[in-house]
Amino acid sequence: MSDDIVVLRTYVNEIEAQLAATILEANGIPTEVLADTAGGALPVMAFAFPVRLLVRKEDAALAGEILDTPVESTPEDDGATI
Repeated sequence: MSDDIVVLRTYVNEIEAQLAATILEANGIPTEVLADTAGGALPVMAFAFPVRLLVRKEDAALAGEILDTPVESTPEDDGATI
């Protein structure tokens, strides 16, 4: 098993990055979110230093597929989107 870490995606805000990380972790892919926003005190810094979603190199292809897969809605969803 390789411990090489790669940046899978970058985000403008930490909330979107954490949502993607949660989806991946629910599918068994370990993640790490790195944000240079002074511990959340300066979220505007994300424009200069995007929030990074990190995964193991060996998981990158599957992680990308998971995040690119559209969410299927059911009749009970009433058109709600994620």
